[in-house]
Amino acid sequence: MLQRIQTIYMTIAILLMGVLYLWFPALTDGDTVIIDRNEPLVFGVIFGAMAFIVLAILSFKKRQLQFVLNRLSIILNFVLLGVFVYRALSISGETLVSEKGIGVLIPIISIVFLVMANKAIKRDEDLVKSVDRLR
Repeated sequence: MLQRIQTIYMTIAILLMGVLYLWFPALTDGDTVIIDRNEPLVFGVIFGAMAFIVLAILSFKKRQLQFVLNRLSIILNFVLLGVFVYRALSISGETLVSEKGIGVLIPIISIVFLVMANKAIKRDEDLVKSVDRLR
């Protein structure tokens, strides 16, 4: 059942998180590094979210577990978004914040795809429950 629509949504979310890690520049304010992709917090949250999504894709027979893993990944994306916003607000000047705007948008887009995947999982669960009622 890997051909379901929620698998496509979760795959897109994984690709977005990979793009975020690969193309996210290190943001510097003069000589000090504000956000670096190899920072343990950013690195751990990105790969933790990706690991939860991979586990959700592989647990396609257990829809409730898949739903919970997607929720955990959404929470990690919100944490990552919070780290980006907090660090961006600590930068003096406006030009550096504008340059990293796409890096802040990628977790939001990933959250949207994970929510759409959760809706599709919920639809599948409701369909299975309705079929069980007919037996």
